[in-house]
Amino acid sequence: MNHAADRTGRMRTHARRCWRRYLLLLLLLALPVCAYRAATRDIAGAAAGRLHTALDGVPARRVGLVLGTSRLTADGQANLFFAYRMDAAAQLYHAGKVEYLLVSGDNREPRYNEPAQMRAALMGRGVPAGAIYCDYAGITTLDSIARAREVFGLQDGLTIISQGFHNQRALYLARHRGIDAIAFNARDVENYYAARTLSRERLSRLRAWWDVRVGGREPRHRGAQVAIGTAPSSCTRR
Repeated sequence: MNHAADRTGRMRTHARRCWRRYLLLLLLLALPVCAYRAATRDIAGAAAGRLHTALDGVPARRVGLVLGTSRLTADGQANLFFAYRMDAAAQLYHAGKVEYLLVSGDNREPRYNEPAQMRAALMGRGVPAGAIYCDYAGITTLDSIARAREVFGLQDGLTIISQGFHNQRALYLARHRGIDAIAFNARDVENYYAARTLSRERLSRLRAWWDVRVGGREPRHRGAQVAIGTAPSSCTRR
């Protein structure tokens, strides 16, 4: 009898442990889903009423912040995200919707210079060199947004330029940094590379949400302040 009772007790203890592990596993699986839903809600809320898709409807602002990406894809093909962003930025400038363009991107490696690529593309679209300023430390979207205020003094009068999904996240980070910004959506991309980019965007949104809600990350580099429109163009690297 005692042996049977002990066996029954051990079985019950094992069952309770299994249920605890199962519930813990469910909790671990549910947390990222709940966090992503919260991030999506908060990011969409921050962008509400601040996204523009029609050029005529964009309010005129002093500076357009062009968020960086590579001119070429990993396999050497033309990156349509890049081309469409440059198109959108040039359209804003030529329509008188911005006076200056700040191109912000990654230049950690000497052979990889997103701001220089963007500057060349914009000049090829008729934007004068004197209207273009470069931020060579826009390594991430957070870096670009934070440095727009801290280095380039852009607290208001800012139009962010990228694809719509990216603009939403950038506006969320801008609001957190106390920047009064709107955004102009560049044309979307629909191909294999777009699917990969949109997949990575889920993680980027979670990271942005975590940065705002929990805090921690700051721009990797700061530097001397640059007054856009007063100081000479900050595009010095080739």
